[in-house]
Amino acid sequence: MDEPELLVTQDGGVLTVTFNRPRQRNAMTWGMYEGLYEACEKADADDDVRVLVLKGAGDKAFVAGTDIGQFADFREGSEGVAYEEKIARIVNRLEDVDVPTVAAIRGFCVGGGLGIASVCDLRIATPSARFGIPIARTLGNCLSMNNYSLLLNHLGPARTLDMLLRARLFTGEEATAAGFVAELCAEEDLDTATDAVVTTLLGHAPLSMWAAKEAVRRIRRATLPDGDDIVSRVFASEDFHSAVAAFATKQPVVWQGR
Repeated sequence: MDEPELLVTQDGGVLTVTFNRPRQRNAMTWGMYEGLYEACEKADADDDVRVLVLKGAGDKAFVAGTDIGQFADFREGSEGVAYEEKIARIVNRLEDVDVPTVAAIRGFCVGGGLGIASVCDLRIATPSARFGIPIARTLGNCLSMNNYSLLLNHLGPARTLDMLLRARLFTGEEATAAGFVAELCAEEDLDTATDAVVTTLLGHAPLSMWAAKEAVRRIRRATLPDGDDIVSRVFASEDFHSAVAAFATKQPVVWQGR
């Protein structure tokens, strides 16, 4: 019998979500996104939960984006807008969780995985971690304004454009130097380092930590503009539709700019 795609376990005050598709580098399905939303609900509903930890199964990835197969039937720009709205519902819910959230990252943390990691409060990573959104060379789609805001908030405009325009993956060391990763540890020490961070958080004042999280969240979202026109244009493009088909057959894409 197949294991669940998402594992949610609780040990005392720690609720752990494990993305559990290691053969697919933990690429997210809609069921996994909804399971993550439900885990956030549980974290806020259970007074015993003091910290939420997210990690990926296996040693290849935290989350390597959204499963590309879910884009196969897209035809209209409005479908892209609806998709980004669904993702924003999950990502914002994770950002809204009252207790501290910690992402333990090794391997690929790209696309939707980077979005998930970006709304966690602390990121612990290993040198094998790779952070990026390489859509300029893969699918030719774009991000929602919410996700652009997250990248700008963490990396600033220069690093954000470097990541997106060159479709570059930042190493664990580079992400630490940029301040995105709170702590870099050896590959074999990820669990130990994460546990140490969790222990620290469990000993701190819950309301002080909640106030810091809430203030940062409100400031980030205060001036968030609408970007549906951007998303609609790109998801309706020939380039995007061709790239999704090419991805499935592992064929190269010839970009047309339309």
